[in-house]
Amino acid sequence: MDIQIIIFSVIVLIYSAIIHEYMHGWMAERLGDNTAKDEGRLTLNPIPHIDINGSIILPFILILTGAPFVFGWAKPVPYNPNNLRDRIYGGAKVALAGPMANLIVAVFFGLLLRLIFITQPFFVNQLLVNFLVVIVQINLLLMVFNLVPIPPLDGSKIIMPFLPYEWKIRFLKMEQYGFILVLAFVVVGFSLIVPVIEGLFKLIVGV
Repeated sequence: MDIQIIIFSVIVLIYSAIIHEYMHGWMAERLGDNTAKDEGRLTLNPIPHIDINGSIILPFILILTGAPFVFGWAKPVPYNPNNLRDRIYGGAKVALAGPMANLIVAVFFGLLLRLIFITQPFFVNQLLVNFLVVIVQINLLLMVFNLVPIPPLDGSKIIMPFLPYEWKIRFLKMEQYGFILVLAFVVVGFSLIVPVIEGLFKLIVGV
């Protein structure tokens, strides 16, 4: 893989994960919780958000080993659900804000890519196209992956208010095994979301 694409992919992943986490904090603040702001995490400055293992080491390993996807994470933005004005659906709104931010980024750059194909079909700058493709794919990956309803991913928190009490308790207990559950899904179930990511990419970009 071209070294430019490798470096660019890691940069995009880091900033996309940061935007994702920032929007969790932004939504929490809008709903009455200032925890992220008070701890200096309500910022797009990458320094407070970077997790060495998840933001740098893992993405580079995946890219250099030719993995079929690039994945990673930023430090989770803290929030206190007890401070939210919406006690029933507030947690779901905070959880949904992250994936929706990634969708907005993917749609914006995907439509830009579509526009390039339409207006300059014979004079396309391939490097620019590759860069835009990376932005769209990574943001769709972050969105779809985080919407998987297994703890501690956002999907589990989004559906939490709609679950019977017994299932809520089960989900809360499962969070202590969150890393294992996510790793198991990556190994066993990742192929299930690949068609979703590819379908959304084609829908947005048009190719």
